[in-house]
Amino acid sequence: MAGGGVKEDSFSVLDLAEYTKNRPWWRKVFAPSSGSSAEKYNVATQLVIGGVTGWCTGFIFQKVGKLAATAVGGGFFLLQIANHTGYIKVDWKLVERDVNKAKQQLKFHSSGNKMSPEVKSRVDEVIIFLKKNVILTGGFAGGFLLGMAS
Repeated sequence: MAGGGVKEDSFSVLDLAEYTKNRPWWRKVFAPSSGSSAEKYNVATQLVIGGVTGWCTGFIFQKVGKLAATAVGGGFFLLQIANHTGYIKVDWKLVERDVNKAKQQLKFHSSGNKMSPEVKSRVDEVIIFLKKNVILTGGFAGGFLLGMAS
């Protein structure tokens, strides 16, 4: 660099936004060509991963379920107390009419028991995943039941 000249290096600029649009990480992990977990991990690893995630899911499901049941039951209890003490007045004829109307709508919708194509394709994807990852699914189911019991 004699004479005070500046040496120019050429660098290529990597646009990360454009790069991630072309290669998202979830396609590498969950793409159909990525294969099942049976091809990637041994049986013990699959059982541990499935069991731990199942236990965590079951434990959280149990806690949230208890909280929701307590909230709904407490709400009904408070409504009954308010009705009994005269704070609110329930029109039981109107409630009965609305319940019967809802029953009729449920009967109407359940008579045409066909799934939409979007739902059917998702269900098929889930079934394919479960068939490819039987050991992982079994570990998850066992862990889920243990999490619900703890």
